[in-house]
Amino acid sequence: MKDVGNEVNPPLIATGIAGLDDVLGGGFTPNRLYLLEGNPGSGKTTLAIKWLIEGVRRGDKVVYVTLSETKNELEAVARSHGWSLAGIDILELVAPESELEPDNQIAMFQPSEIELGVTTKVILAEVERTKPRRVVIDSLSEIRLLAQSPLRYRRQVLALKQYFIGRECTVFLLDDMTYEAEDLQLQSIAHGVVTLEQLSPEYGAERRRLRILKLRGQKYRGGYHDFVILKGGLDVFPRLVAAEHGHSQKRGLLKSDNDKLDALLGGGLQYGTSAVLLGPAGCGKSTLALQFARAAAQRGERAALFAFDERLETLFERTTGLGMDITPYVASGHIAIYPIDTAEVSPGEFAHRVRRAVEPENGQAGAKVIVIDSLNGYLNAMPEERFLTAQLHELLTYLGHKGVVTFLVVAQHGLVGHMESPIDTTYLADTVILFRYFEALGAVRQAISVLKKRSGRHERTIRELTLSDKGITVGEPLTAFQGVLSGTPVYHGSDAALARAKDE
Repeated sequence: MKDVGNEVNPPLIATGIAGLDDVLGGGFTPNRLYLLEGNPGSGKTTLAIKWLIEGVRRGDKVVYVTLSETKNELEAVARSHGWSLAGIDILELVAPESELEPDNQIAMFQPSEIELGVTTKVILAEVERTKPRRVVIDSLSEIRLLAQSPLRYRRQVLALKQYFIGRECTVFLLDDMTYEAEDLQLQSIAHGVVTLEQLSPEYGAERRRLRILKLRGQKYRGGYHDFVILKGGLDVFPRLVAAEHGHSQKRGLLKSDNDKLDALLGGGLQYGTSAVLLGPAGCGKSTLALQFARAAAQRGERAALFAFDERLETLFERTTGLGMDITPYVASGHIAIYPIDTAEVSPGEFAHRVRRAVEPENGQAGAKVIVIDSLNGYLNAMPEERFLTAQLHELLTYLGHKGVVTFLVVAQHGLVGHMESPIDTTYLADTVILFRYFEALGAVRQAISVLKKRSGRHERTIRELTLSDKGITVGEPLTAFQGVLSGTPVYHGSDAALARAKDE
């Protein structure tokens, strides 16, 4: 028998789940024993079956030992994902129907005293017969109940580990964590521990995440990683680490093709920077972001809009009414629109979708303009708001490395006068563009100004902003008004200029 216990740096074995392999740094070290733990419904069985199917695809012999679910139940799980269990040897050790008979429930000794030994013997006999490369034992809670004492249970798991050492076999032990206290002894025995969680927010669908609790002798990506269970298995979204991605900085300025707007911004926005569009609802923030996206599409670049708040029908009607129809560019693929349901999408999945839009695919360049409309919707998608700025900083840093111009639309509370933001992100952005309503000459008007731009000069004037069927019009500086940003300005101009303004 080959001794692989001392094999140096053996090739890693893939799980068949691209995102999980990325988190693991390529896969699992072969010929080791691993613990997959998680509450019922967290996805352990689905992950284990997918791992075995990947083994069958690679030509390995595999065994699934089930102590809790029946073979029919496992086949039903596989069918729901469009899988076939052909090639997987299923050893079913579920209690037979005869156990329900009253006569079989009366004994002079505890059945566990012999049942554990019999169960272990059957498992080992099947392994000797099939000589598999991958084994799943589901679940440890049954072995724990049969052992009855922590000492006997630990010895049984240690015995299994010693048995599989040197047999060129990688083992997954599944544990549903139905015991009261965390089993640190079991975690210490395993070569690696993967913890799966299912969270239930107060509103919306359940959310799942996993964490590599332990992985001896192997570098992996720490922290929590969101995932979903779809038809076809698990889709894992590795936590975004901007430092892991190389720089592909694009030089130059992104122009809006609106001369006065570009002049207000000192010529345009530098590629690789981010801009926060800040103001009350309906003041033109989304329209300005779409102006840049449409201009980029006209030049053959790609843009992606992640719409948290607005329906697609409303978006198309609005842009058409403003004389900036985007439907041709959506049809050509130069503008991609992704509706985001905050009740269904986790923050990790959202960051992964942004990454997919930016990365080149099938020979096509990725998006160079990203619009998140709005950040308020993104905030609502976060179950724990205190981590929003940290995650957003990582996302903006990554997009900066990729030479992307990112627009963050933030709707402030209120319409005129004192304004409040749901979260302060101005210090994260390279550019801050402020929108305001103000009252003048018996009408409600809109104003735009650039408060901050790290990557170059910009105008410091406050200009009037008008939205019409001709698109965005940026007027002359409001030099005759004082207090525009407060919403109730005072006019200091001449009567003649005031008369001309009324006529206009």
